[in-house]
Amino acid sequence: MANFLSESSSLDRAAPSPTTNLLQRSIGILSLAALLAGAYGLHTTPGHGAAASLALLLGGALGIAFECGRFCFFCIFRDLIERRQAGPLYAILTALAISGIGYAIVFGAFLPNPASGRLAPDAHIGPVSPALALAGLVFGLGMALSGACISGHLYRLGEGSGYALPALVGSLLGFGLGLRTWNWLYVTLITDAPVIWLPNLIGYGGSLIVHLLVLGIIALGLLRWLAPLAEQPACTVTPAYLRTVLLERRWNPLVTGAIVGIISVVAYLRIEPLGVTSQLGSLSRTVLHNYSLLPDRLNGLDSFAGCATQVVQTITTNGWLIGGLVTGSFGAALLAGRFRPSIPRRSGSLAALTGGILMGWGAIIALGCTVGTLLSGIGAFALSGWVFGITVFAGVWIGIALRLYRWL
Repeated sequence: MANFLSESSSLDRAAPSPTTNLLQRSIGILSLAALLAGAYGLHTTPGHGAAASLALLLGGALGIAFECGRFCFFCIFRDLIERRQAGPLYAILTALAISGIGYAIVFGAFLPNPASGRLAPDAHIGPVSPALALAGLVFGLGMALSGACISGHLYRLGEGSGYALPALVGSLLGFGLGLRTWNWLYVTLITDAPVIWLPNLIGYGGSLIVHLLVLGIIALGLLRWLAPLAEQPACTVTPAYLRTVLLERRWNPLVTGAIVGIISVVAYLRIEPLGVTSQLGSLSRTVLHNYSLLPDRLNGLDSFAGCATQVVQTITTNGWLIGGLVTGSFGAALLAGRFRPSIPRRSGSLAALTGGILMGWGAIIALGCTVGTLLSGIGAFALSGWVFGITVFAGVWIGIALRLYRWL
């Protein structure tokens, strides 16, 4: 039985190859070199600067971590629900723990006195409303139907997944649907909803203690679903062994989670909170705006932080992060021999498209997805992050019980 450090997701499309094709490895190295060169070029190009350059690099690191660690929220949740394998979930718990510690330090510099009632600037802190719970439930159902979350489809796009593209196209359509229904939901369910940020109530120290305590209780509760550690035989460290450990084997969930958590903190400190829907949502908003398909005013939407959308005519910082994520995943998949282009079935494409629409709608209403509202929100001590995370998990559970993924 595989142990906690090497469990593979039930949705991994192909087992890592023991050797990788020379051509694939060469292209993988070139793609990662191109990412570095692109970041240097952005840094020296007027109008882009250090923020875009750093976003591209952080996106690349995130793509590598997601691909090598199989950091897909749906895969992790499905392993827990269907197979009672809790190991992969520790990647999320570790990322939340690391980001919570880092956020507490950064918040202290940005806003020394949280008791003033102000919110940390630009952090994923949203209103807690029935609309948020509904958005999380719908988002979770979309994950189960499409086979991954939005960030999961982005890194699988780098692996050549045939279902990633229809799911992402569906997300763009869902963003538009969310924007079209926003005003009614805002007036009906969101306008009077409280925005609850724990540091306003119990300070940074108290918030961090509660944060780590809750994560610790969850981690302890899941210990019974951890497979026993397998004895590792002694071996000689060679280049082939390092390639196998670093690229071909699934990364230790604790390592993957720590890397994701550190990236989340650095992103907030130097650029903006980590998220993967702002540029995509802005693309949908821009198209609808240009064709006069949106109301003249989206009530309250632009007043909230998170994965905010806007009418844009260029690539935003978030767009560079997404580009880096896909490129990093592409390079890692090629180096590990996991780049396997696939042609999707018609029924699977329709399921992925429909699931993407559900996720896009949920992401607009929740002001972000599993990376933004869940990961960055919980890390920022926002109650909205926990509400979204719990309802997303419930949506995935329902979707798995209904076997929605059978269409893939």
